[in-house]
Amino acid sequence: MTSPADAQHDLIAYLDFHAESGVDATLDERPHDRFGEADAPAPAPRRAAAPQPARPALPPRGEGHAPSRPAPRQTFGQSAAAKPDEAASDARARARAAGTLEELEAILRDFDACPLRFTAKNLVFADGGPDARVMFVGEAPGADEDRVGKPFMGRSGQLLDRMMKAIGLDRTEAYVANIVPWRPPGNRNPTPQEVSVCRPFIERQIELVDPDLIVCLGSPSTQTLTGTKDGILKARGRFFPYRLPNREVRALATLHPAYLLRQPLQKRLAWRDFRLVRAALDGKA
Repeated sequence: MTSPADAQHDLIAYLDFHAESGVDATLDERPHDRFGEADAPAPAPRRAAAPQPARPALPPRGEGHAPSRPAPRQTFGQSAAAKPDEAASDARARARAAGTLEELEAILRDFDACPLRFTAKNLVFADGGPDARVMFVGEAPGADEDRVGKPFMGRSGQLLDRMMKAIGLDRTEAYVANIVPWRPPGNRNPTPQEVSVCRPFIERQIELVDPDLIVCLGSPSTQTLTGTKDGILKARGRFFPYRLPNREVRALATLHPAYLLRQPLQKRLAWRDFRLVRAALDGKA
């Protein structure tokens, strides 16, 4: 049998093990005032703890061989401080400085006065032939366009391709862009402030392409480029004058392909509009 002395020795060793493991209190059925106990003088330790090796001092931040953490990416640029009018003025100055479409795209990539740039994956600048006679202008990129970096790449883009093919056009014979080149979060509509900031760039883009005909896809594009307040169902099928630096061309309002996917019965109206596109390019309308 275990003697009382051995049992006491085993109990002390058991308690010492828990104390060294960080267990410094026990629970029982009687409540304890731990705050009061904290004010009382601590009892002397029963045995001296083994000395711990001193930890090496850490070098000051920025010194030594530890890799420095990269600076966080700026979430918002000038738009965080600039007022919408100031951001739009900055956009106009930058857009005027572009002499080519390549320069305009490079300027847009460095433009930080529109917060959409920081929530989108890619700049969606344009697709198609820059010397095309007809330019299609939509509203803003969607998820597919944001992933690929080109406008009208999803289901609405496939429908637009079929509509163009029906009148004898393809992407090489047309130029496709949006009034806002970055995808709004959640595919929401761009705000009036976002449209105002991006408008100088699409206007300069149109000037550099210099098309004979502009096709406005949807209400936001139509209202932004023509100034009309009419809804798209009232404005569609109508030609509006659009002033370029050296001449005046026409802008035709029609329904957006994304709307036609939701309202397929309205495709008959879009077909009438696209027949007008063909007639205008042939000089018959």
